[in-house]
Amino acid sequence: MDDLVRYELDGKVATLTLDDGKANALSPEMVAAIGAALDRAQEEAGAVVLTGRPGRFCAGFDLRVLTAGADKARPLVEAGAALFMRLYGFPRPVIAACTGHALAGGALLLLCSDWRAGVRGPFKIGLNEVAIGIPLPVLVQRLAGDRLDARRVSEAILLATIYDPDGAAAVGYLDEAVDEGELLPRAQERATALTRLPRRAFAQSKASMREASISIIREGLEGDLDKILMAGQA
Repeated sequence: MDDLVRYELDGKVATLTLDDGKANALSPEMVAAIGAALDRAQEEAGAVVLTGRPGRFCAGFDLRVLTAGADKARPLVEAGAALFMRLYGFPRPVIAACTGHALAGGALLLLCSDWRAGVRGPFKIGLNEVAIGIPLPVLVQRLAGDRLDARRVSEAILLATIYDPDGAAAVGYLDEAVDEGELLPRAQERATALTRLPRRAFAQSKASMREASISIIREGLEGDLDKILMAGQA
């Protein structure tokens, strides 16, 4: 886990830093490492900060695996979808500290987090599925509908618009865009404040708010897999 996801516990806040030395793609190993870190955080932390390497938050699914044939791509997409749903329903507050580019699956990590800050800079944030030839999965449609400004959902996902951090904050991928040097302190400050929420009330309320979307996404997963795999083999 430490090779891909660094885990640090400070008080009640667990910080998970994704760093594969490259684009932080969601490879099978990265997905497993994030899951293992969440296992630990669920046992010992009151809140989670999810962050990346400088300039790269997450580039989405590893394209080398997606284009390597259905026998390799399908398990990765299934595991990734399970990770997104785990984050979306995670019983502790999840804070995203977006360190740079966050495209496709990286943008979904932002949508699955409870509160999101991003560093200002020449970074790209958004869901570009249509632009790369993937018909919009139910997972993307539902998460975008839940978390983005309702007036701008079509612009964001149907038109595959990519934003800079300030634009991403305006449309709803982020809650705040901050200057360099302020990102982690701001995220950890917010996470520390959220550890004071009563755990049971938070967990039950979050589950109640999101169970309908999670159920719909899981029901549509097979269709989503077919869309993504067919695009990957084209």
